[in-house]
Amino acid sequence: MSLTDGGTAASVIAALAIVAGLAGVVVPGLPALPLCWGGVLVWALFGGAGPGRWAVLGAATVVAAAGAVVKYAWPGRNLKRTGVPTSSLLVGGLLGLVGFFVIPVVGLVIGFVGGVWGAERLRLGSNQLAWPATVQALKAAGLSMLVEFLAGLLVAALWVAGLLLT
Repeated sequence: MSLTDGGTAASVIAALAIVAGLAGVVVPGLPALPLCWGGVLVWALFGGAGPGRWAVLGAATVVAAAGAVVKYAWPGRNLKRTGVPTSSLLVGGLLGLVGFFVIPVVGLVIGFVGGVWGAERLRLGSNQLAWPATVQALKAAGLSMLVEFLAGLLVAALWVAGLLLT
């Protein structure tokens, strides 16, 4: 195998995109599932694999689309049930993004928690009510990340199976 071979180069690029996508679950700015799916797309188009590559791409498309829907719907439903408004999550997300650049990596969590807590403190008026809402928002964010990561892993597993079987 040589990197000058088009199929090998496409497979390496696909692998790098999938790894970057999996890292994108926790790194702001990297679209996790689109990167994973894009890696499979590059492999299917340029990898030189057999006709099974289209089945792998189709399955990866279904998994990535389902993961994208579930990552918002499931945690969102849980937050609606507990009464945490979207505005609190937006404040937390914005401060998390700012925190990521002010205090690399750890600032994301600190900013998100602080932003949600601050928004809920202003909305509810007491620390005793703001903290449970913040915990619910953290659980929802964790669930969303878990769903996205598992969908990305499933896309990666489909690609590896396709790579080995086609």
